[in-house]
Amino acid sequence: MIRIVKKPTDTDSDNSTGMVADELSKRGVPFSYLDLNGTDPFSGEICGDLIWVCGIKQDGLQYEIINALNLNNRVANSPESIAVCASKVQTTARLLKNGISTPDTIFTGSLNDVEKFLEKHEKAVFKPVYGYDGNGIYPFSDISGLRDSPPFYVQEYIENDRDYRVFVIDGEAVGAIKRVSSSFAHNIHQGGCGSALQVIPEEMACIASQAAKAIETDYCGVDLLPKGDSYTVLEVNGTPNWHCMKAPIPSLLSEFLIDAGKSL
Repeated sequence: MIRIVKKPTDTDSDNSTGMVADELSKRGVPFSYLDLNGTDPFSGEICGDLIWVCGIKQDGLQYEIINALNLNNRVANSPESIAVCASKVQTTARLLKNGISTPDTIFTGSLNDVEKFLEKHEKAVFKPVYGYDGNGIYPFSDISGLRDSPPFYVQEYIENDRDYRVFVIDGEAVGAIKRVSSSFAHNIHQGGCGSALQVIPEEMACIASQAAKAIETDYCGVDLLPKGDSYTVLEVNGTPNWHCMKAPIPSLLSEFLIDAGKSL
């Protein structure tokens, strides 16, 4: 049985869960929705199933429930990979461990360390450790421009006029978009405009696949920034949207879930 945890941010006009559920229905594949808030993780009633977590609330409760269910079921994405993607610190650590390009970054509780980092790069970017959709991200060129309290997750500022979101399923880059905006952040939720790439450049596909494997996700959205003649990984999203992509992501995701369910 495939059990589906709905994305809490779904709307009638942007229903990621429903798109994949429709594809499963077209294929005659049975599934049911799983309400984590009404689930007893200790009952043993849910066992041997594939649980697809389209998204969860960052409230502790839902994460702990899927983590417990993961002991006797296959959860996609795994709770560990969802947690890693949710934390920019953990994502950066795994990217660096695997030799994957990512902006120079500091994570510290010291303003002096941030000041030294700023002297090195002249301009930097503050990001909330557990932020999403580009919320709370801002550049600063002077320590007085740092508006938040410690700890500080700060990256070098890389001059750019666009970024990219690459969708990866089972280690393969299957779709990508370019995002541009008139503001600092190019995220769609921050007013960015996305346009599908007809062909994913080989180097872009390669680094996105490497990032997904480093985080050990079944599928993800890898955000890339051009840097020199290559790309650098900004972050990896474990519950990604696929706005503006030409690739039939819901269909591809449904096929992945069907195959994963067969292996149980």
